[in-house]
Amino acid sequence: MKMFMGKILSTTAVALLASSAISSAQTDMAALQAAAEAEGMVTTIALPHDWCGYGDVIAGFKAKYPKISVNELNPDAGSADEIEAIKANKDNKGPQAPDVIDVGLAFGPSAKAEGLIQPYKVATWDTIPDGAKDAEGHWYGDYYGVMSFIVNKDLVKTTPTSWADLLKPDYKGQVALAGDPRASNQAILAALGVGLSQGAKGGKEAGEKGLAYFAEMNKAGNFVPVIGKAGTVAQGATPIVVAWDYNALSWRDTLAGNPPVDVVVPSDGVLAGVYVQAISAFAPHPNAAKLWMEYLYSDEGQLGWLKGYCHPIRFNDLVKNGKVPQELLDKLPPAESYDKAYFPTLDEVNDNKAAVTAGWDSVVGANVQ
Repeated sequence: MKMFMGKILSTTAVALLASSAISSAQTDMAALQAAAEAEGMVTTIALPHDWCGYGDVIAGFKAKYPKISVNELNPDAGSADEIEAIKANKDNKGPQAPDVIDVGLAFGPSAKAEGLIQPYKVATWDTIPDGAKDAEGHWYGDYYGVMSFIVNKDLVKTTPTSWADLLKPDYKGQVALAGDPRASNQAILAALGVGLSQGAKGGKEAGEKGLAYFAEMNKAGNFVPVIGKAGTVAQGATPIVVAWDYNALSWRDTLAGNPPVDVVVPSDGVLAGVYVQAISAFAPHPNAAKLWMEYLYSDEGQLGWLKGYCHPIRFNDLVKNGKVPQELLDKLPPAESYDKAYFPTLDEVNDNKAAVTAGWDSVVGANVQ
């Protein structure tokens, strides 16, 4: 692509830290743990258990830190919803105020610009690629995947293999997005994938081409304005869903052959997407939030995401140091599926997002919900 020693705090500082936020990752982990346990809770948002292996990741955190409960808000929220939750709860220290967020790349810098997130550098900071993190530590890449199609084989006779295929009459009333393209990073970036397939140069052009494509799909009757997930695929409400590969592969495992599904990376526009982590500037439990980040960016947390088919941001570092079990590598899609993957720049992501969110209602006119 999306190693330094900690500064040691004296043991007498632990009690003080329990009542105040630790300001840097360069601290004694025992002190951070004590401060986090004194807070007793971390509040997450928008973490479905079948997204990126989060169910097991959350369970792993709870097992390692049993004195800290995980308060999970709105698992099906989109990135924009997470940002709004911070804004709406600036002065609220109750259970509806998120401590941490996991959002699309474009939302990290904008949240920093609005003063909604605070800096914190985890102990493994140096192993996160420079291009996937804010130099000051306000946000940092956590994992990435590529856009794919999950297809219900009981209902779809011929599996589509390209973005162009999805416009064919064969797929009338069958194609959905895995989110609302006015708010969901996953759905917004689907438009960028379309733009790439049509030779777009730049995020704005890609977004506009994506909008025109989905307008054509909607007019043809192929588009289904329902947020797609494993259940809607199984029920037949959305026989084909455009989703990140890690979501599609996780849904495939969940469905366990009932119905049988294909997961395909399109041949004509392989888009890679990076998500980022950040801590709310108004976090009610700032130390627990930092301990949560330390867990996510530890080898254990990173491998937890990999078990959920996400490529963790430290993937190359983990492989180089022999930390990835072969059985995990064997469960991933073939390496060639990622060979043509394009990692858009932040400007391209931002320009695409602006075009899609502003133009979806007027150009496409489908109320996805």
